[in-house]
Amino acid sequence: MGHCFSRSRSHDVPISSSSDENQPAPPRGRYVPFRRPAPAPAASTAPTSKIPGTSQTTVTSSSNIGPILGKPYVEITRFYDIDKELGRGQFGKTYLCIEKSTGRKYACKSISRRKLVKAKDIEDVRREILILQHLTGQPNIVEFKGAYEDEQNLHLFMELCTGGELFDRIIAKGSYSESEAAAIMRQIVNVVHVCHFMGVMHRDLKPENFLLASKDPNAPIKAIDFGLSVFIEEG
Repeated sequence: MGHCFSRSRSHDVPISSSSDENQPAPPRGRYVPFRRPAPAPAASTAPTSKIPGTSQTTVTSSSNIGPILGKPYVEITRFYDIDKELGRGQFGKTYLCIEKSTGRKYACKSISRRKLVKAKDIEDVRREILILQHLTGQPNIVEFKGAYEDEQNLHLFMELCTGGELFDRIIAKGSYSESEAAAIMRQIVNVVHVCHFMGVMHRDLKPENFLLASKDPNAPIKAIDFGLSVFIEEG
C-alpha cells in the first residue's frame, strides 16, 4: 500500500536486523502488554499540517477542519504530483506521489471519506495511523511519513517500496533454497517480534502484505497494511 511529516519518537527495540546476523539475540523475558493512553482528540493522532518542503502552514477556518484527523484540510495536489496507481483495496487506492519541491517519491494510500460512514470505520483508520506512528523507524516495517485530509479523502503517506509484493516474488522465483527461505523468514519473525514487543498485533500477515524495498534480489522486505492491527490490551 514512503519533510514536514511528523515522526514518532524513536523506539529502541533490542532486535537484530536481517543484515547483521552477528548481533546478540534479543533478551528473553515476560512481555508486559502495551498500555494504550486514554483516547485523545483526533487532532492528536495526526501529524502537523505544515506542508513538507516549505515554510508554509495551512490556515483555515474551523469549518475547514477535517472530522477524521481534526486538522485543517490540505489540498495535496498543490505540493505533490499524483502519478500512477500502485494498488487498490476495499476503502481506497494507493498512488505513486512525487513531492514537487524535492522530487522525492512516496506511496500515498488515499481512503475515500464516503466509505468511512460508520464510527467504527473512523476509529479503525485513526488506530491504523496511531499504530503506524508508533512503529515507524523499526526494521522491516514500512516507514510512515504522515497523514492529511481533504474534503474527499484521507491520505496516508509512506515510503515507496519498488520491489513489488513478496507473494509475486515467490511465484516468479518458483522455489527457494533453505538459506534463501531462512533469510526471508528471519525478517518476517523480526516483524512479529517488533510488533509484539511494542504492544501491537498485525493480524493480517501474509505474503501479499510484505513489499520488497527495491528490485534487488536481496532487498529487505517491509510489512504493510496495518488496517486490521490492534494494540495488545492488558488481560
